[in-house]
Amino acid sequence: MASQKQNDSSAAGYQPLFKSFATDAIHVGSEPEQWNSRAVVPPISLSTTFKQHGPGKHAGFEYSRCGNPTRSCLERAIAALDGAQYCLALSSGMAATLTITHLLKAGDGILCMNDVYGGTNEYFSKIAAEFGLGVSFADLTKLALLKAALKPNTKMLWIETPTNPTLKVVDIKGCADIVHEHNKDIIVVVDNTFMSSYFQRPLALGADICMYSATKYMNGHSDVVMGLISLSRDDLNERLKFLQSALGAVPSPFDCYMCHRGLKTLHVRMKQHFKNAMAAAQFLEADPRVDGVIFQGLPSHPQHELTKRQCTGCSGMISFYIKGKLEHASTFLRSLKLFTLADSLGGVESLAEHPSASTPLMEPGSLLSMLRRSQESPHGCCRRQPGIVGSI
Repeated sequence: MASQKQNDSSAAGYQPLFKSFATDAIHVGSEPEQWNSRAVVPPISLSTTFKQHGPGKHAGFEYSRCGNPTRSCLERAIAALDGAQYCLALSSGMAATLTITHLLKAGDGILCMNDVYGGTNEYFSKIAAEFGLGVSFADLTKLALLKAALKPNTKMLWIETPTNPTLKVVDIKGCADIVHEHNKDIIVVVDNTFMSSYFQRPLALGADICMYSATKYMNGHSDVVMGLISLSRDDLNERLKFLQSALGAVPSPFDCYMCHRGLKTLHVRMKQHFKNAMAAAQFLEADPRVDGVIFQGLPSHPQHELTKRQCTGCSGMISFYIKGKLEHASTFLRSLKLFTLADSLGGVESLAEHPSASTPLMEPGSLLSMLRRSQESPHGCCRRQPGIVGSI
């Protein structure tokens, strides 16, 4: 069956599925042999502290902020799925962004994709910049613009692909090659939230760090807020491990248990998300009331071929524009029956939202302005009414 699915994926032009993905999702971090009880399901370790053999001599855990057995199980599973050596779990996707950014110091520069999640944009522009970091934005879908935007103080490249909410796709390998040739010490970070490790492995494409809002697909059930960081570099892991403990933005053992549990069905869920999203995108594209559909699985998407070169498939995110004015978009959203009008994505429920009205943390006009700048757009027209974003 796995071989057949892999052949189906390859036949559609995408990259082959990652070997043993489902097996790793189910077994890594859940080995019964690690517990004296031989429990098949890792227990939830609620203890905040752990008995030591002697002063400074412990059995792997000393204080739950610094490390916890339940969190360790999740982190090992995520590392396996990302093809990484290490993983760190944080209390939210933004906590992961904060922790990664603390690798830098005042005077260092961050070059960020110009179309990113509103919370990321807000944090870089209004918080990180206030602490002396130089923050600049560029359209990283154009490698020439990336080259032109690099500065002597650039120490981190922040890629989000596909982007939220306009689903632009960035060439991860192309960006990583350019940046590392310019300066091997620049840290390339990829926000992989929209794809999950099932469809995209940024580390294999040259990124130094892969991060997620695990609140979305990785957990997949709309009941956990969490962030994840995967990497293979020993030096960065050492520093991030220190920051994970020192900043203290760690998830609870129960949340780690829930996310690990959700992870075991990731391969099943993502296959169905792709199937459902393709059917919905094709339906919407054929509807005369729809002005344009953005889904990287459609041949009409500008980076469709790039998607097939660096991904094994597509997730359930679709953005589209309906004809009419803002009031028509609002009426459409209020009239939905099976989709729930709510923020977030990646759960088993189908959700829909109006980005400029729904994105948290952004000032009312700022995301709308950002959307309008970016909507010169996948379909070549300017200043459309803000579209609808759906997670299927």
